[in-house]
Amino acid sequence: MFIGHYAVALAAKKAAPKTSLGTLLISAQFPDLLFPILALLGLEHVRPDPGNTAFAPYDFYDYPISHSVITSITWSIAFGLIYFAIRGDRKGSWVLGICVLSHWILDFISHRPDMPLIPGVASYVGLGLWNSVAGTVIVEGGIFVAGVILYIRTATAVDRIGRYSFWAFVVFSILFYVGIILNREPASKSALTIGGLLQWIIIPWTYWIDRHRRVVVVAEMPKETAQPSSA
Repeated sequence: MFIGHYAVALAAKKAAPKTSLGTLLISAQFPDLLFPILALLGLEHVRPDPGNTAFAPYDFYDYPISHSVITSITWSIAFGLIYFAIRGDRKGSWVLGICVLSHWILDFISHRPDMPLIPGVASYVGLGLWNSVAGTVIVEGGIFVAGVILYIRTATAVDRIGRYSFWAFVVFSILFYVGIILNREPASKSALTIGGLLQWIIIPWTYWIDRHRRVVVVAEMPKETAQPSSA
């Protein structure tokens, strides 16, 4: 998935209101942020492959460090522990760890059986949602809309920057996604890797957005005094 991972970060703000949207996005996108770095180092590999799936014309044939289920669990635990050591936020660390693991789950739903289970073992899984463009758009679009709704209900803008920078991010994400849908020609390996690295630019943007929004505090309603029921 693509913006489906953004949706997880947006929705997770409700579960971890003290955690910045930027940190939530890093966790939800962590395998995809790591992959282009490993690809540039020659440790993982992808190649253009028109027709590999209807949605994504690429063959992710070697990416066990960033995307295997075992390493995803490891990254998940490590991310949560590091955040807890720095912030001391137990709830936030759990949410971040789950966000990291959610990336593998969403990719498992999207990819054909090319998701590795264990590095060095030729065992792959994937449900293949990408074999249907319409199905992918419906599922991923629905997840993204849900994430946006949960975020704006959790964190409200305190000024114009908080309002317009967030909606600019939403529009950018949608246009980016539409561009992927409309452009069926695969990019070269180097262009794909560089494009993956450019995802890092979005991270400061989301930190900036979150600094100009505040978490909505819902006042707890007083409990009514229980009245004995009449006989």
